Amino acid sequence: MKLPRRRFLNLTASFAALTPILPGTARAQSYPTRPVQIIVDLPAGLAPDVAARLIAPPLSQRLGQPVVVENRPGAGGNIGAEAVVRSAPDGYTLLLEISGNVVNATLYPHLTFDFLRDIAPVAFIGITPFVLAVHPSFPAKTVPEFIAYAKANPGKINVATAGVGTAPHLAGELFKMMAGLNLIQVPYRSNYMPDVLGGQVPVAFVAVAPAIGYLRSGKLRGLGVTSAARMSALPDIPPIGDFVPGYEGSGWLGVGAPKGTPANIIDKLNTDINAIIADPKMKERLIGLGVEPQPMTPEEFGKLCADATEKWAKVIKFAGIKAQ
Repeated sequence: MKLPRRRFLNLTASFAALTPILPGTARAQSYPTRPVQIIVDLPAGLAPDVAARLIAPPLSQRLGQPVVVENRPGAGGNIGAEAVVRSAPDGYTLLLEISGNVVNATLYPHLTFDFLRDIAPVAFIGITPFVLAVHPSFPAKTVPEFIAYAKANPGKINVATAGVGTAPHLAGELFKMMAGLNLIQVPYRSNYMPDVLGGQVPVAFVAVAPAIGYLRSGKLRGLGVTSAARMSALPDIPPIGDFVPGYEGSGWLGVGAPKGTPANIIDKLNTDINAIIADPKMKERLIGLGVEPQPMTPEEFGKLCADATEKWAKVIKFAGIKAQ
């Protein structure tokens, strides 16, 4: 059948108008065509690194390409974050975000990048609460007893932290600020747990993964968790917020990408990561690591980052914290 010349020309023009769309669509459908890298800005073996390595294999299966985890620690996490900021926005270089990334926006005033502006939120993994833990010889057995004892002994209680500006340090400073306490923060550059277990420094805000065995065995006493709700891994320890209204001082984990990464790639990664952390077996493994899985949209994760930046900036300024 022959088409009239005018109809033939109209169909040709319509096809030509659609043609520029097709290559982009093909690229979206083919992502990824090579390995994807997740940069962790902390040393290997810490809970965020372990979480990234747990998620990488199932993400690789979903993407059909290897997902490689690379550690780039240093400068409080800024080296790894900047490496992602400077990467091509094509979905092949991702950042395992931690709450410390948004803290650094205030803690390090001369950064060469703006985390909120330069990193696009992709997927939230979950919160990483801490535990207000004390040596068994410490007089207080509950958060109210701790507050009362601290107010009766101002400036006499030492609290071990993982270093200035770290998430556990800030959780402790927020507790001090909201409860009106005078506690002495003792920052460590290495493992502080031996001193806490020995009672030399009787109090600490500890990450769950390295401390859960000591808490369960009674070598440490957990008074409260920094999350708004009880933790799945430590259901018998109440939230500090039950006694200090409004308190919430948890860290968190998520995945980010360079600004300008196509929305369709971000949406694909978000869908895949949300499905991975919702899987019952993965959820159980993350909970055992001290991570409370919580799927979010990129927009919800972005709001969380913005709110956390503002929140911790107030704590840093109130406490007069300076990067070391």
